[in-house]
Amino acid sequence: MTSVLIVSDAWHPQINGVVRSLERTAEELEAAGVIVKFLTPQAFRTLPCPTYPEIRLSLTVTGRVRKMIRDLGCDHLHIATEGPLGIMAARVARKDGFPFTTSYHTRFPEYLSARLPVPLAWSYGWLRRFHNSGDGCMVATRSLETDLRDRGFTNLMRWSRGVDEKLFQPYEGTVLPADLPRPVFMNVGRVAVEKNIEAFLDLDLPGSKVVVGSGPQLDSLKRKHPDVLFTGPKVGEDLARHYASADVFVFPSLTDTFGNVMLEALACGVPVAAYPVMGPIDVIADTGAGVLSEDLREAAIGALDVPRDHCRKVALDFTWAASARQFLDNVEAAHDAFYARRKSAAA
Repeated sequence: MTSVLIVSDAWHPQINGVVRSLERTAEELEAAGVIVKFLTPQAFRTLPCPTYPEIRLSLTVTGRVRKMIRDLGCDHLHIATEGPLGIMAARVARKDGFPFTTSYHTRFPEYLSARLPVPLAWSYGWLRRFHNSGDGCMVATRSLETDLRDRGFTNLMRWSRGVDEKLFQPYEGTVLPADLPRPVFMNVGRVAVEKNIEAFLDLDLPGSKVVVGSGPQLDSLKRKHPDVLFTGPKVGEDLARHYASADVFVFPSLTDTFGNVMLEALACGVPVAAYPVMGPIDVIADTGAGVLSEDLREAAIGALDVPRDHCRKVALDFTWAASARQFLDNVEAAHDAFYARRKSAAA
């Protein structure tokens, strides 16, 4: 495999796990000699997604997407998202008869039902048809794979994630206000209803709570919780230093498929407190790098006793090089299987 085209509706200026995962995977693939190209909303006029303006929806037609895919001329097509670009790219691949894989990053049925009265079965039915129409659907964890298989998804492939251990590391000192009471319990990510951040903010905890990030729920949560420090979004070393300034990373989400932020916190030497659900079960499990409990306060308090050096050791088991190799193996397997089926059908 010499070249891969990745189609993604999630792209800059969004700051999220999908964008970071695609960027780091591309970097590792290119280092291994694979040409990686992207087709993203940056190539089109866009409009903000209703209720989620940070997400930009591409304004285009299938014919233009087809021409761009042909002009880019890659060996394999990977569709990272189920938005307008992903839908049109899959339509082109099916009609023109070439292989493509998809990846399942986000539990959109749960996200949608948190905002609108849409039955989960309807959303999952559409997603099942979309992902099953390809030659492989990549998922980050064992628990997600099991969940989707039980819902009728097929051709599932494992594609884990990594962490930049050079950027995310224990730093000396703190970037937080010097008078901020300790211990510091922190959450990092999109400030949105599906992240269940209020479950963290409502906890009766000693010390201070800090939320790093932005999103549609930011203003309302700031008004409701004036005692919480909301820093806004952070990137690069500034973000890493914020992680490292915390005593516990609290991850209250019930809907994430993985949770890259947990790995980033662990790499900075910060233990994780979370519910025992998909994502935390796969990342933390019985590693001893955090505490999982149905009682999130109990988990947060218990995580204070976790050794910080052990947290980083656990995080270093997740590398982007291994993640990219897994991605490429999946692409090659799907590609070969597609042409083997075509050859068999023609015989």
